[in-house]
Amino acid sequence: MDIDFVVLWVDGNDPEWLAEKRKYQGNVIDDSNAPNRFRDWGLMPYWFRAIENFAPWVRMIHFVTCGHVPPWLNLNHPKLHHVKHADYIPHEYLPTFSANTIEMNIHRIPDLADHFVFFNDDMFLLRPMKERDFFRDGQPCSYGAEVPAQFVGVPGIWQHLITNDLRTINNHFNKTEQVRRNQGKYLSRSYRWQDNIRTKAVEKLFPESFLGFKNLHAPAAFLRWTFEEIWQREPALLDQTCRNRFRSNDDVNQWLAIWWQLAKGTFAPYVVDNVVEDVMDSSIDALCRTIVGQNHDMVCINDPSKDVDFVTLSGRLHEAFDVILPEKSKFEK
Repeated sequence: MDIDFVVLWVDGNDPEWLAEKRKYQGNVIDDSNAPNRFRDWGLMPYWFRAIENFAPWVRMIHFVTCGHVPPWLNLNHPKLHHVKHADYIPHEYLPTFSANTIEMNIHRIPDLADHFVFFNDDMFLLRPMKERDFFRDGQPCSYGAEVPAQFVGVPGIWQHLITNDLRTINNHFNKTEQVRRNQGKYLSRSYRWQDNIRTKAVEKLFPESFLGFKNLHAPAAFLRWTFEEIWQREPALLDQTCRNRFRSNDDVNQWLAIWWQLAKGTFAPYVVDNVVEDVMDSSIDALCRTIVGQNHDMVCINDPSKDVDFVTLSGRLHEAFDVILPEKSKFEK
């Protein structure tokens, strides 16, 4: 079975890109277009080194950008496919500065395998991974225990995305019927016993609709036709999402595709070994220990919305990755 990787990247310092962004964003800076949404920590060489060392079985890497390319990248690598937004996103949605638009059209990437793993550019492999860590019996590995949606912290667009994604799921799937068909997936020995108890309780108390699934900021395994099916079933909703130049409270995002697979039962129960950590003075030591110690399969290095000492923290991250991935990959010039 062929498995591809898809990764998104943006050079937030590209002057042409910045000029285009300013033309559309207006004078207001908010959660949709804040600098941390587009900041590049210079870690992509380590992303490619990790793939070469920890997932050499990947068929093709689709490197998605608006058009720019990091100067160190070897575009002649036989497993690398540089994909510009214009290569796969319908022209009426361009230019776009919304990850939601970029994500919800990835099934249109030319020569994309039917089975693929989606990465944001802040998600890194830390240990050797096998194909079966992402797909089993042709189905994407995912955590299918029910987790009621929780809205905590500062209100943001992500909370609206959860609501919009979940509403769409419940509009298309009868929970009672899906639980009957897929009991061995929502309740599984792959999960902790506490997770199974919670899922069973939620099924009994709220049988009519799903209350939510876990939001994993981790590489996600997808079937290409999942996106095709959502576009067929919800063309107006996705069209509305894609016409927003920046993230909007009205959008849906790739969580919808993950949850669609869960609600439909097209997944293999699996607990993803991933950790998410903000890059801040208070967390950088623990984050670097996680990287150097390779304490998890994967790590998501989250860029916080607050101002940080970018130079110092970036240097610390580079030093940590250099410990486990010191040698250039063949994806680098």
